[in-house]
Amino acid sequence: MQLGQAAIQNKNLPEAIAWFTKAAAENPKDPQVLACFGQSLCWQGRHEEGIVHLRQSGQLLLKKARKLRDTNLALDLVDQLQYWNDYSGALELCKQAVQINPNLVRGYQLLALTHSRLNQKKSALAAGRKALQLAPDSTVLAILLASLESAEGLMAEAKRRLEKVLQKTTLTPEEKFRAHKELARSLDKLGEFDQVFTHLQASADISPHLSAVSNQDANLVPQMLATHKTEFDRDLLGRWSTATFPPNQPAPVFLLGFMRTGTTLTQEVLGAHPGVFVADETDLVIATVKELARLSTHQGSVAEQLRKLDWVGVLHLRDFYWTQARALYGNKIESRLLLDKTTMNTLDLGFINCIFPDAKLVFLLRDPRDVCLSCFMQTMIPTPLTVHLLTWQNTARFYAQVMDWWMTVKPKLTLDFIEFRYEDAVFEFEPAFRKVFALLNLDWNPAVADFHKQVAGKYIASPSFNQVAQPLYSSSVGRWRHYADEYVAISHWLQPFISEFGYDQPFDQA
Repeated sequence: MQLGQAAIQNKNLPEAIAWFTKAAAENPKDPQVLACFGQSLCWQGRHEEGIVHLRQSGQLLLKKARKLRDTNLALDLVDQLQYWNDYSGALELCKQAVQINPNLVRGYQLLALTHSRLNQKKSALAAGRKALQLAPDSTVLAILLASLESAEGLMAEAKRRLEKVLQKTTLTPEEKFRAHKELARSLDKLGEFDQVFTHLQASADISPHLSAVSNQDANLVPQMLATHKTEFDRDLLGRWSTATFPPNQPAPVFLLGFMRTGTTLTQEVLGAHPGVFVADETDLVIATVKELARLSTHQGSVAEQLRKLDWVGVLHLRDFYWTQARALYGNKIESRLLLDKTTMNTLDLGFINCIFPDAKLVFLLRDPRDVCLSCFMQTMIPTPLTVHLLTWQNTARFYAQVMDWWMTVKPKLTLDFIEFRYEDAVFEFEPAFRKVFALLNLDWNPAVADFHKQVAGKYIASPSFNQVAQPLYSSSVGRWRHYADEYVAISHWLQPFISEFGYDQPFDQA
């Protein structure tokens, strides 16, 4: 264990796993050993193996908890399982933990979050109420409960609770930010549109004071896009476009776009087809880009590294991608078409085209005004991407930067692609999706229309996870009209794309 932990400190995962393997062989019922082993396997990309060990550790910790009446270590395991997106395992562990100690607030808080991410809204609401009952003065729990009430359609209750929270004088910046965002969303659903941007602007004013925001490099992605636009030319993108690749290295289907354009809806519809397996918001492409950098000894930009890559290197990167995918999903992907839906892999589209020129691409479009509104209203974990969505102006500017990259690279692509409009999915579901399935060489399956019935109890990585758990609705189309005056300040960013994508003409259905 000491040697394994030392290897972790030195960022040597293979060595750490070797030591933890020996430790687990000697102590197969030591929960700490199994937890370290499982965590290391997950970090290495061997997700299914790692989860097995983490779940075993959790069950052993529950046995100890029953004797000691202390469930904190078991709840730590719930945190770990949630981190690795094993919400089913987390739920089972958390349910047992709150039975052992029904007076621990943290248990019900984690239970509420777990139920929520599995689209089990009523159970999430019940757990959230219990948590706040145990800690009635907790601002964090009050905001959490309000979000759960909103998800369950209890908008008036959520509004009252959040307004009460914002009357407190001791809120942290994080609490203020979250409360204003949640209240804006509740007011929007209540139709009280004149008050929504007041709270969105309040959250924007607070955002620079959030520690998680100040730690982000806001220049990273815009600079990368500027470099990509200059360096990914037709010669580079077409370099391997006529090559024949080994059958064990097939090209995935990539589902890309901008955030809040309907990629989650599309993945769930496509994933309802028995011939499709969805890889939902993974780092498969990012890890492969890093492998390219390793091969290139981190010299030059991504495009420069690709120019120096030989045929052996291309095959190595494709093999690397599939090795990572199989470690994540096991034999689930062997007989089905792999749909890699990681929305903002749009940034790496040049790399994708170079390594997978035989891939199929579904690129999502949506009215830019609805996209920006939805992004600005959403609460997202701060990253170099989402840090641009904290203010109204920056949201529009970032959308324009990303879509300008799409417009620049689109005519140079050699892979087959289709631009798929969210509005077509809503108003012309079957004809629109038939075109997508035709691109993927898959027969139409009427069962995909019931995609929402498969969502309950399923983890979905996107922030819109709870919206795809219901039949299609059109209220999100043209939603921007409720806030038309707010677009004066950002129209110069959006108008070129509104015109380019054909959104100058309003949808009659909206």
